[in-house]
Amino acid sequence: MEKYGSVDIQGFKKLQEELNKMKNYNDFVESCAKELAARLLAKVVRRTPVGDYSREVEVVAKRDSKKYKKGDTYKKKINPSGKMGGTLRRGWTIGEIKKEGGVYNIDIINPVEYASYVEYGHRTPNHKGWVEGHFMMTISEQELQTIAPKVLENKLRKYLEECMK
Repeated sequence: MEKYGSVDIQGFKKLQEELNKMKNYNDFVESCAKELAARLLAKVVRRTPVGDYSREVEVVAKRDSKKYKKGDTYKKKINPSGKMGGTLRRGWTIGEIKKEGGVYNIDIINPVEYASYVEYGHRTPNHKGWVEGHFMMTISEQELQTIAPKVLENKLRKYLEECMK
């Protein structure tokens, strides 16, 4: 009969215990999805334009100041309408996480009614021209797809190091 070597199974038991720690991998996958959604949201918000409702007017200095002498004309920006920009930028939110099969879906939402027009472009009110879109979501999504593998790899490495202590 052939002689088989001896095997120390303590290492296998330790590995089994460490692998049992990984049973909450659904939490890990959900946290990965949340991080990617947060990164996408940050990119979209940064790229979203803010409306500027001010206009330049020419003003005559009434008295001497540090910059102008009495009677000098200069240009000044004023906002006669009182409107403030940033509604579209402030409108971005992250929706709830939905797991469908093995896929996690997270919606990035902007309920502002004109968001799609700013994203994709639109006709002018007189229907004679076209306003180009800013594609803030489209470009941000493409950027995220290029960095996602590296982000997930780093997150997975940290998770495995934590489980295999």
